[in-house]
Amino acid sequence: MSILMVTGTSTDVGKTVVTAALAAAAREAGLSVAVCKPAQTGVAPGEPGDLAEVTRLSGVTAVVELARYPEPLAPDTAARRSGLPMLRCDDVVDTVRALADRHDLVLVEGAGGLLVRMGAEGFTLLDLALALGAPAVVVAAAGLGTLNHTELTTRALAAAGVACAGTVIGSWPDEPGLAERCNLDDLPAVTGVDLAGSIPAGGGRLDPASFAAAASTWFDGTWLKTTITAR
Repeated sequence: MSILMVTGTSTDVGKTVVTAALAAAAREAGLSVAVCKPAQTGVAPGEPGDLAEVTRLSGVTAVVELARYPEPLAPDTAARRSGLPMLRCDDVVDTVRALADRHDLVLVEGAGGLLVRMGAEGFTLLDLALALGAPAVVVAAAGLGTLNHTELTTRALAAAGVACAGTVIGSWPDEPGLAERCNLDDLPAVTGVDLAGSIPAGGGRLDPASFAAAASTWFDGTWLKTTITAR
């Protein structure tokens, strides 16, 4: 695939660090990578956003942010409150396709969960995936509640006809409890989707060299080769 959507079961589950890890692993395999964050919220003009963190950790410099809103809300709500223009789905699709023409892999990181409204006419990351014909990776939490949230997200993808490329645990604790350990088996069972990997807690705090060196080890090797790095 040349385009991969990165969505989550909710906000703050680790999408940005997973995006950076996928980008770093692809770069290690010799691929050219671009990352698009259609809408950044909760960050003021001039402040570093999620893409700055992706660049810091992965070394990818081909990054595109299409809209930024200062309040930490769903992008369409943040746009209305700020008076700034809303994103349009067609503009995002055109931008991502242009990146795909010049790169081996384009990662598109959503805002919040799969069905968060991103702009005009209430389009979502699911709508973007359909328009681009691109599969999605679902970033999930490790502990209690994640089975329900992840199954709801993967069911929504399946109902729309969007392939789920796998699930990734966005932050795996140093000392997992009973729920976390059980979820390793239960997540694939309830979703019917492979658990593709997990990012250790604090992974995003590593220095760039250590992050890049470790990134590919956080994913199942066969999944990474067949889904991300194979060409």
